[in-house]
Amino acid sequence: MTQIKKVFPYLISVLAAFLIVGILLWVLKFNPLKAYETILFTSFRTPNGFIQTLLKWIPLTLTALAFTVPLSSGKYNIGAEGQMLVGAIGAAAVGILGRDLPAVVLVPLVILAGTIAGAFWGLISAWLLYQFNINEILTTVLLNFISFALVDYVATGPWRDPAAGHPTTVQIGQSGFLPMLVNNPPLHSGIILAIIVAIAVYYFTSKTTSGYELVATGANPRASKVHGIDIRKMFLFSMVIGAACAGLAGAIEVSGVHHRLIEGLHSNFATLGLIIGLMARGKNSAVPFVAFFIAILEVGGSAMQRTIMVPVQIVLIAEALILIFILLSDIIKRRQK
Repeated sequence: MTQIKKVFPYLISVLAAFLIVGILLWVLKFNPLKAYETILFTSFRTPNGFIQTLLKWIPLTLTALAFTVPLSSGKYNIGAEGQMLVGAIGAAAVGILGRDLPAVVLVPLVILAGTIAGAFWGLISAWLLYQFNINEILTTVLLNFISFALVDYVATGPWRDPAAGHPTTVQIGQSGFLPMLVNNPPLHSGIILAIIVAIAVYYFTSKTTSGYELVATGANPRASKVHGIDIRKMFLFSMVIGAACAGLAGAIEVSGVHHRLIEGLHSNFATLGLIIGLMARGKNSAVPFVAFFIAILEVGGSAMQRTIMVPVQIVLIAEALILIFILLSDIIKRRQK
């Protein structure tokens, strides 16, 4: 009964959002039932649809964790976009410079380089918070803009692919490609890394002493400080771990999907990651499940635009409405208490 009560606000929020979007579709002269059939079932009709959903799930889960891990300590990492891009730069740099290394060496180096690069980008904001108490929201957002400029420089400068019509680097060494789990349709082994990270984050925050201190810091910083927890170190640690997750997402996109650094590689993953983190109410354990639902909507939305010409932005409207209704349910709960 308790589990039903927990899930109920989500169900009501989804139904309410779908009802409003359905009315909007009807007003725009589209068939709401056909649109929803395409959105919700594309991921399960064919192997390709399901694998495309899994490929979306990987960066969505990691960028959402980039938000929820710092949130566990009471801090807001709005810089997953920049951290993912810097992670992609790090991965591409190692993949290009080490192109002659064997796969057993280069693949781990590419993934590690991206993760460390993302963590370093988050460390900048964490250090400014730790040393000068500069608000992390401000610094993470500003660093996003710097990361855009860095990607533009790398993709059009030293490692530019002159044959490409879009800003992109040359391909990383083939020995730096993530191994494939399925060849047709293609599914790379980055999904295993994402699952391991999601499980590790859940275990750390719910089963370890340090994780308990991190969560306690977010719940009540003053009480945590009184009980001997170094809350400033907890803030710093959570920001770095969250940024590392985003950097890993960038490395996986380079090593597993694009095999190069491409301008726009981050797509809307970071924005959706933020939405997923809020939908999950900051709970790391809920992130993979919410991310899978959003991945279904994203894949279905693209299919809807291709097949029945409904703008894909309709899906983003639905996602925003779901989030709004979930947040409203939280406000109502607090007032009832």
